[in-house]
Amino acid sequence: MTQDARIVVFQTAFPGDVVLTLPLVQALKKNLPGSFVGFVATPGAATLLKNHPAIATVMVYDKRGADRGVAGARRVAERLRQERFGVALVPHRSIRSVLVVRFARIPRRVGFSTSAGKMFLSDVVPYDRGEREIDRNLSLLGPLGFHNEVASVPSLYPAGSDIAKVDALVRSWQVHGGLSRRWVALAPGSIWATKRWPAAHFVGLAKLLVDAGWALALIGGTQDRSLCDQISDAVGGKHALNAAGALNLLQSAELIRRSDALVSNDSAPMHLASAMRVPVVALFGPTIPGFGFAPLGPRDIVVERRSLSCRPCSIHGGTKCPIGTFECMIAISPGEVFRAVESLLVPSTVR
Repeated sequence: MTQDARIVVFQTAFPGDVVLTLPLVQALKKNLPGSFVGFVATPGAATLLKNHPAIATVMVYDKRGADRGVAGARRVAERLRQERFGVALVPHRSIRSVLVVRFARIPRRVGFSTSAGKMFLSDVVPYDRGEREIDRNLSLLGPLGFHNEVASVPSLYPAGSDIAKVDALVRSWQVHGGLSRRWVALAPGSIWATKRWPAAHFVGLAKLLVDAGWALALIGGTQDRSLCDQISDAVGGKHALNAAGALNLLQSAELIRRSDALVSNDSAPMHLASAMRVPVVALFGPTIPGFGFAPLGPRDIVVERRSLSCRPCSIHGGTKCPIGTFECMIAISPGEVFRAVESLLVPSTVR
């Protein structure tokens, strides 16, 4: 592998998966500092990659929108072909991902043994279910001659404009009655219903935190706005900055960076916090840390019900509890999570 290699990383899964792919990109630039590294991601996740010093170009694959279907896949493949990449690293395990890099005529295509398109790969790497996801991703470097890479922590790089957007949001909240004090971030949403800790539990936790002297920053997308409204309304707007739907992912990462801790379901904000070096209390229900997607920080805490025989019920989660009890999440009490958060915090002081 030459120093001027042109390599593309193809990861069009969820934003959290993209964050967990960044140590792979960072290792590429460490070992091949003269290389040109591209990254293919979905529109939402692509915003996370802006300004990353290890990534030369970000290509957007809107696979559920403008680029959907075979015609869209071929358009993306043609854009890749024009970039003359010699190597594609494909941690995403869908057949579509592998076919796109195959259509792009990229000669070296490295992916996992669990890929639905492994027959179109030039190099197949065993997928070790017992490893952390970041270490599994790093194993894709093996065929390139880089073995046993030690994982770095993923890093994100909000731009000055992102920082200014968060500054303005915080100032507006404070002008309209928000209190100038330190805060804990809460991320109550998830695309998977069974991964969401009940809204009433988040409200209970929010009240405990506010009573203990902390303000709150509520993190989420537009789809989480009503959920975050419930929490904000329960404690009063002056105690909660509701940023759901107001920030993109990189800006949300900047707001998390300013927090003393994050409480999150097993979802993307948990990984944003790891990348911003903020401790996390992560709530795991239908999924388990053993899948390899637990938060990465040395102080992070996972709260779960290990004794339930029905866990795990899915690698992703689902729309409803398969046995109708939802005990894996309901049984996690606000008081238990509050104590976990409290163990990460120092006494509240004015900013």
